[in-house]
This record gives sequence, structure tokens and C-alpha cells, in this order.
Amino acid sequence: INAIKLLISIAGKKLIIAEKPSVAADIAKALGGFTKHDDYFESEETVLSSAIGHLLELACPEEFEVKRGKWSFAHLPVIPPHFALKPIEKTESRLKVLNKLIKRKDVEGLINACDAGREGELIFNYIAQHSKTTKPVQRLWLQSMTQGAIRDGFSRLRPGREMEGLGDAAVCRSESDWLDYLCVDAASA
Repeated sequence: INAIKLLISIAGKKLIIAEKPSVAADIAKALGGFTKHDDYFESEETVLSSAIGHLLELACPEEFEVKRGKWSFAHLPVIPPHFALKPIEKTESRLKVLNKLIKRKDVEGLINACDAGREGELIFNYIAQHSKTTKPVQRLWLQSMTQGAIRDGFSRLRPGREMEGLGDAAVCRSESDWLDYLCVDAASA
């Protein structure tokens, strides 16, 4: 654990973002030395918080918004030139907490501790994109939530760029699901 703390402290504080509060609590317990605040934990080297699942969703750019009843098959397929992100109303307060933590001056890098897989990658990437951060990202990849597995995972953090393919696949799936839903909804209007 001391080697992990040394690695983290050399580069300044890291913000660990887990997918769920329970995972953040497990990480805090496994690494030790954290003080609990309202929506995050903090140690000398690390800030730790979590999403509550998906915090952002795709939204149609306003210039492409067509109100119900004005659709026709001539509008299909609807493929906007870009996809906007909008906060999910019921979890917007958690998104604000994460944005504030990401923008802290003492936080020099992020650790994606969301679930290992496409959806975890998407949740983290949307949060990072929404915050407009350029801070470096590392990836914690866990297959088990035991304290030993968590500590071992932190000793083997991967550069975020290694996960770009999975992140791209996640965005592609999200956008294609959104387009399918929009076009089916428009066709049924």
C-alpha cells in the first residue's frame, strides 16, 4: 500500500471516480486513510467519489428537435451532425459534485474506477467529456471487489489511452441505440 501511495503522491492528487457509491466505499476501505465527506472521501494523496450509474444522456441538438406531431417519414433517418450530452435530472447533483472535484486545482489526474466493461467506460467518459477536462486518465480494471484485488488493481493502473477502443465502442453503441429509439419514436408519431 505504501508503494501505491508513493506513486499517487509523486504526481499530485488523483481523483478516483467509481461507478457506484458502494464501490467507492469498498475502495476507500481497501486503500485506507480516507476521511469521509458528504459525497466523497479524501486522503493526503487521493480524492475518491462516484457516479450513481449514468449521470448524462444523449440529447438531440436543439436545431434538430422536431416536436411530436410534426414528424413525417421525410424526416427519417434523423442523424444529427453531433450528439449533445444533457444531465439526467435525478442525478444532476452528483454530476455537479464530480465536476467540482475534477476542477480542483490540487487534482492533477483522474482514475476511472467505473465497472470493467463498455458501460463503465461510457459512464466515466461522458463525465470527463462534460467537465471538459484535459487531465490525464488512468484506468483501474477490477474483476473482483475483494480488498486484495482492489489493492492489486491500483498497483497495475493502465493508461487511459489503452481503453480508447472500448470507449469508442461504448459511444458507438450509445449513439446507435439513441438513433434507433429516435427513428422508431418518430416513425410511430
